[in-house]
Amino acid sequence: MSGVRQQPQPYVGGAAALAQVRDEIVPALVAAFGDDVVPLETPFEQPQVQVAPGQLAAVARWLKDRGFNMLVDVGGVDYLPRTPRFEVVYHLLALPQLWRLRLRVPVEEDEAEVPTVSDVWPSAAAAEREVWDLFGIRFAGHPNLSRILMPDDWVGHPLRKDYPLQGPRAKLPAHAAERNRYHAPKLPGDPPGTAGLPGGAKGGK
Repeated sequence: MSGVRQQPQPYVGGAAALAQVRDEIVPALVAAFGDDVVPLETPFEQPQVQVAPGQLAAVARWLKDRGFNMLVDVGGVDYLPRTPRFEVVYHLLALPQLWRLRLRVPVEEDEAEVPTVSDVWPSAAAAEREVWDLFGIRFAGHPNLSRILMPDDWVGHPLRKDYPLQGPRAKLPAHAAERNRYHAPKLPGDPPGTAGLPGGAKGGK
């Protein structure tokens, strides 16, 4: 038996799979949908494309038919003050091929709605409710588009960048007794006796 220690060969299947997505699947997707699908540069290995909202449902079905059988996650992004303000981001996975693809769908603030993909990937149902709850982006055709994290009677969408940092409490009068975890911590340079209360209100000692 040789005294040379055998080192396992590094796994390269994931890199090969991503190269296949980048070199074969993305060009085929662009050929099928034209200007409604635009490849995007990325510093990461996972390929990504921008998809027009009106074609999202068709693109989702096209990708599902070609092997993307798992929707890993759906997320929202608020780019205020950029226009369009919002994006809905989808992370797709094909098993066992190990293909990965990110879809980015721009959403205008005054028309904050995209079609649901829960009929294509059922795992999208809960994630789309979370995006609606926190960003206020609607998903047309969703079977139960209701709040999932915040109370049903909550006003507003807390992950929007223009949402008050203290939530609805920011609109209430400040009192010294309100010095609690909801207020911002005191920072260097704050006037003496304040406790990070709105408008520099006086806090307790």
